[in-house]
Amino acid sequence: MFEADLSAPVVAAGIRTQNPRQLSERVAMGRALWRELVIGFASQLGRLKLGFTQLAALYVLADAGTTTVTDLADALGRSPSATSRLVEGLVRRRLVERRPEAEDRRARALRLTQRGRALLRVVDRSRADQFLSAVRPLPPAERALIAMGVAALATRAISRRGRLIRRPAE
Repeated sequence: MFEADLSAPVVAAGIRTQNPRQLSERVAMGRALWRELVIGFASQLGRLKLGFTQLAALYVLADAGTTTVTDLADALGRSPSATSRLVEGLVRRRLVERRPEAEDRRARALRLTQRGRALLRVVDRSRADQFLSAVRPLPPAERALIAMGVAALATRAISRRGRLIRRPAE
């Protein structure tokens, strides 16, 4: 029986999901886990000397293939001038390259370099390792619950392009 493989706290949590106090306790535990993940993430970005917005720009470029400063600014919710300065730093670090656009030689297309892709692989692997280090100590049945939850999120909340599906505000 699957439930017999679960620890007592997990079974109890499943039984009392409607109890506001239990929900509050679970939210607090989730916050503690989130805090640890964020601190680990911030620490890694510090070691890489990379800001969060710079990292976001690298992810946008990884998805887009090539884009312009204006389109990157729109994706990041920043001004074109601030984005241009951000890109300049990424170009200096050889994480991004600028090339003249084929249609308009004055415009510049931005593209992630191999070095930029390698940096994203390091960040992704480190985040996965940190998450897995929190999950590995769990009993197999509870790891299976986590895997099912992640799969549910992946199929219900993430688009095929790997982006969060946003529901219109009601």
